[in-house]
Amino acid sequence: MNEQQNTPLIQKLYDAFSRGDIPAILAELADDVDWTFEGPAIIPYTGKRKGPSEVLGFFQGLVTTQTNMKLTIEQWVAQGDIVATAGRYSGTVTATGKSFDTAIAHFFTIRGGKVTRLVDFGDTAAFADAYTA
Repeated sequence: MNEQQNTPLIQKLYDAFSRGDIPAILAELADDVDWTFEGPAIIPYTGKRKGPSEVLGFFQGLVTTQTNMKLTIEQWVAQGDIVATAGRYSGTVTATGKSFDTAIAHFFTIRGGKVTRLVDFGDTAAFADAYTA
């Protein structure tokens, strides 16, 4: 696939996230997808995951611990099998009532019309602070 095909695929994932449609996101992942968001254990959705069933844990960590989630993508860069995005992510941690608003970046690899890899970058210090009582 090329940039013209890969970019709409990633837009489809973001649209599904904005609707809270996690099954639609998981349907676009390769069976052996690598999904990585490194950070401290206090953030319930950090870690390295393999396969859609483990990626589900990423989203469960988000939706079961946060409210008022808003993801805004401001920049798109696509080249070959890679789509990179940058923007902002904000929300409120339910347990602490603390809000965050931070820059994020996502790097997707697409092969055969499916996402095979995501590397997620965000301000983990801001997330960890929001999860700390």
